[in-house]
Amino acid sequence: MEQNSSHEPSSDTLDVDWFNYRRRVSRQICVGDLTLGGDAPIRIQSMTTADTLDVSKTVDESIRMIDAGSELVRITAPSRKEAEALGAIAKALHEADKHVPLIADIHFTPNAAEVAADHVEKIRVNPGNYADKKKFEEIEYTDASYAAELDRIESRFTPLVEKCKRLNRAMRIGTNHGSLSDRILSRYGDTPMGMVESALEFLRICRIHDYHDIVISMKASNPQVMVQAYRLLVAKMDAEGMDYPLHLGVTEAGDGEDGRIKSAIGIGALLEDGLGDTIRVSLTEAPEAELPVARKLVDRYEHRDGRALQEAVPLSFDPFNYVRRVTREIMNIGGKNVPVVVHDLSEGEISPARLFGCGYRYSVPLDKWNLDDFACDFIFTGDVGIDFDLPGTLGVIQNAAHWKGAVRHYPLWNAKDWNAGVSAEVHFIRATRKDLTPNFIAQVCGRKDIVLVLVPSNAHAMADLRSCCMILDQKGCDIPVILQQTLDGLDAETFQLYASVDLGAPLLDGFGDGIWMAGDETSLQLRNSTAFGILQATRTRISKTEYISCPSCGRTLFDLQETTAKIRSVTSHLKGVKIGIMGCIVNGPGEMADADYGYVGTGPGKITLYKEKEVVERNVPEDRAVEALVHLIQSHGDWVEPVSN
Repeated sequence: MEQNSSHEPSSDTLDVDWFNYRRRVSRQICVGDLTLGGDAPIRIQSMTTADTLDVSKTVDESIRMIDAGSELVRITAPSRKEAEALGAIAKALHEADKHVPLIADIHFTPNAAEVAADHVEKIRVNPGNYADKKKFEEIEYTDASYAAELDRIESRFTPLVEKCKRLNRAMRIGTNHGSLSDRILSRYGDTPMGMVESALEFLRICRIHDYHDIVISMKASNPQVMVQAYRLLVAKMDAEGMDYPLHLGVTEAGDGEDGRIKSAIGIGALLEDGLGDTIRVSLTEAPEAELPVARKLVDRYEHRDGRALQEAVPLSFDPFNYVRRVTREIMNIGGKNVPVVVHDLSEGEISPARLFGCGYRYSVPLDKWNLDDFACDFIFTGDVGIDFDLPGTLGVIQNAAHWKGAVRHYPLWNAKDWNAGVSAEVHFIRATRKDLTPNFIAQVCGRKDIVLVLVPSNAHAMADLRSCCMILDQKGCDIPVILQQTLDGLDAETFQLYASVDLGAPLLDGFGDGIWMAGDETSLQLRNSTAFGILQATRTRISKTEYISCPSCGRTLFDLQETTAKIRSVTSHLKGVKIGIMGCIVNGPGEMADADYGYVGTGPGKITLYKEKEVVERNVPEDRAVEALVHLIQSHGDWVEPVSN
């Protein structure tokens, strides 16, 4: 086989409408009786956590998932025994009148994949470990020796391709950032391009054998890497005349609001640009908890208006590489400052106690303010000013008509009402896309006392905000911008998901010097935690410990939910430290490369601890493994004692 060129495509080779919602037209395939891709709805799915050999437990869990809305059910098959058990599981589900396609999840064992194809409608293979092993070795290849490796992979993979074609089985070629093979890492590096080439090598083998019932995925725990990899994949497929559907997911997203925010940003960024035919939200929770989250994400696009909403402007960002938009520094906004957080306190009485919800605690006996790591930077008070002493890090934004020039108070104008003759340290000017006329931009461009507050003017909010920034770039205007979004009438979880998409996705593309969200059904505490969660997930402002925690599955060697809770309870104060918590070795060592410390199940009751991707201690008994992890963090100087309030 000849090796294809791996040069990175340019943005104009990616068939995406960056300004108006248009779903990518993919090949429609069948997974059993379910259509996927093409004009089929975006499908949602999840994965069982039970031991596959426990047929009864796996069936019960599958039924709970199906009842929660799962349109496909994935089940791990790490060996031939589990693959054979899939037959009994499929039979029991049919007898229970639960007719959804089953997917066998395969790692390391091609023979298990070929057995599983006898029993299920779809096979998921990981190109990083289907025919390769991972030892973190750097290997030098010539073009000839690399071509020989591709021939070896073809001989190993072809039997499954031929069997799936013969039995009308579908296949997902699923690349995981954490399990790229040493061969790929040596050739392409630990990059989105490496992820894409890993999948394309297998995809090209399928095409040689005229097999096309294929779905592709590019999963990573870092939404930035994940989004770039999918975009590169689509550009490369377009260049080679491929139109295969996409399965989207942020792997090892974690639990609770962290997992939801991270998943929404990564998956939502792609859905906004019309990419994606099926999704899984990977949470370290019961699998049925994933389905309502996935459904809320995809339902937003069921009636998304595809009409031309926005006129295109030249792209000023690279879809395949992150570069933050260059802006001038205005106070603590823009330049090299981390994005700021603004909260709306304009409704109701404003007192010191109310600031508790946005990270400030006032001690009456000591007459001083205490700030936590989630202390916002500005509050908007509408028509009123503050008549008590503020913490020194907090600014107040007021409606310009009621602004009186008090210390650390700044006026907020609408674009059409802005009075350039008023003297203020900083003017905040709220603007929509229509306000960004050449005349308006000429008036504000070059000034050192203006911050724009950009507000979306249509339902396609993420693209609207992104395009506003590109209009400014087109005119050479480097004024910093705060992205604002108001989401009314939503429950707390839906608010968090939508805000993560609308404000988090532009940040992934390098746009935004701050975020400001509002919602009539949401508490200040929720808005604050969501804002800092979005900045953490996009890695634009680190304010807490990050957990890279996989969802449980049948390969998991300990209780992931319980263990994650234990580790959180003793490490949640370690700001900026990344801890990977993996139930098995499939992705564990690879994801450790993106984490500072790793806790990986490697046998029943046994844990292996990592410092980045290096093994530090093997076979630690589970009952003392959390304590050993703390000692490991301490030994590398990353431990600080928690501060009692």
